[in-house]
Amino acid sequence: MNVSDAIRLKRAVRKFKGTPLPDDVIHAILNSGRRSQSSKNNQAWQFIAIRDKSILKELSTCGEWASHIAGAALCVAILTPDPDSKFQIMFDAGQAAAFMQLTAWEMGIGSCPASLYNFELSRKILAFPPEWHLRIALSFGYAAEEDKLSAPPKKGGRLALDELVHWEKW
Repeated sequence: MNVSDAIRLKRAVRKFKGTPLPDDVIHAILNSGRRSQSSKNNQAWQFIAIRDKSILKELSTCGEWASHIAGAALCVAILTPDPDSKFQIMFDAGQAAAFMQLTAWEMGIGSCPASLYNFELSRKILAFPPEWHLRIALSFGYAAEEDKLSAPPKKGGRLALDELVHWEKW
């Protein structure tokens, strides 16, 4: 799959099979996040890769729309320094997330991002140090509904290009 196809066909997958992901697949996903671009090459992130079902279930309670984490084969928590201190920190975390999701999609693995709002509970669950913060987590797994991986894009799913692009000036 080329990059253009991956971007055009990527879907959020929130329901997963119970099948674990092979270690080499997990490493490829994580390595894609590591290789993503970052402002001034700061690489201001750390990843926690979670496969333990009890931890996934606990973490899924840390965000209003994060329940998909509970059924994932893998969750990648993307930790950053204080996300309120610099805009580019969260932009860079988003870049890492996008790279990991596109790599997974290319390998036939679904994913979905989750925003986590219960900061102290997520810190307690994952035991990360106080100078790190968790706002974004990604669930990964083989899609329970495999037809979602090859379904054509829904009409109306995204704004048309001419509805959001302004040339030269507004």
